[in-house]
Amino acid sequence: MNGYDEKRQLDEDAFGAKGSIVSAFDAFPKSKPQYVTRTTAGGKWTVFISFISLILFWSEASRWWRGSESHTFAVEKGVSHSLDINLDIVVKMKCQDIHINVQDAAGDRILAASKLHRDPTVWQHWVDNKGIHKLGRDAQGRVNTGEGYLQGHDEGFGEEHVHDIVALGRKRAKWARTPRLWGATPDSCRVFGSLELNKVQGDFHITAKGHGYMEFGQHLDHSAFNFSHIISELSYGPFLPSLVNPLDQTVNVATANFHKFQYFISVVPTVYTASGKSIVTNQYAVTEQSQEVTERIIPGIFVKYDIEPILLNIVEERDSFLLFLIKVVNVISGALVAGHWGYRISDWFQEVWGRRRRRAGGPSEGMLGGKGEGRDD
Repeated sequence: MNGYDEKRQLDEDAFGAKGSIVSAFDAFPKSKPQYVTRTTAGGKWTVFISFISLILFWSEASRWWRGSESHTFAVEKGVSHSLDINLDIVVKMKCQDIHINVQDAAGDRILAASKLHRDPTVWQHWVDNKGIHKLGRDAQGRVNTGEGYLQGHDEGFGEEHVHDIVALGRKRAKWARTPRLWGATPDSCRVFGSLELNKVQGDFHITAKGHGYMEFGQHLDHSAFNFSHIISELSYGPFLPSLVNPLDQTVNVATANFHKFQYFISVVPTVYTASGKSIVTNQYAVTEQSQEVTERIIPGIFVKYDIEPILLNIVEERDSFLLFLIKVVNVISGALVAGHWGYRISDWFQEVWGRRRRRAGGPSEGMLGGKGEGRDD
């Protein structure tokens, strides 16, 4: 009837997919495979957007894994009475020729030599170790600016992420062994160990016997003075070798027998917190002064320290995994939408450019779409 063959059946799939009532609310348009054309330009855009999405995902994952660190200062609460000092120093003098003492603002004088370990050693066993550098300079003598000293760390010289510090700080600390002499004659003394001091301003010093304190029958000859030293560890609080302090791995060489080294230290109590775990320790800033002195001034190594009445809290925070997934979805979705619009704009531009080129090429031959030379009446 009217040219329509009633026996022929219509392809209902051509008019849309059949489904339940819920499918009527489908907000995502779909096309059948036979109506989809794959192009070279579309493939290039797909590869490009996939590469950009991978970079964005890696950046977001790295940022989430590192977390964020916050630094806050507060007045230290509570009352504490003691403070540990951890020392590992090599002095280029024999052990029996040096005095080690601590005197604090409370008036207490502590004979540190009786509480620290002293091992005879050879100076050359220490100055050749990798990583030795002068205060404020690296192993090559370049001025340390605090940026990029350690490869793989983008936060400056000797710094690590808080979770690394907390993890390493919870391990049991041990002092390294003194290198064996192997028949060599010792010319230096290694002094190492921990001291429990009053938590007040104090002065830790190493001097020669018979100089600085009145002692009966003991007076070291001036020609034996050599206060060149290597500081492998100088920290306050619990002994945490994993933490790098400003004076660690410092070498200072005396240019004369009467030479005075002074270190002025400001100690700041510090708490590192990550993943609900914390370690309590201390950081410090240091200023150095060294000079040759006359025989009227006592030569030696003097460390003057002061305790700051503030507390530094360093907390590492990390977003939850669900929030991380939401951020990843947002970032990649944005890249896909931008890529889709970029492809459509480029396709439109290519089409417009193609039309202009065809028009510039002159009239086409043929009846359809072309301009004839004339028309017969």
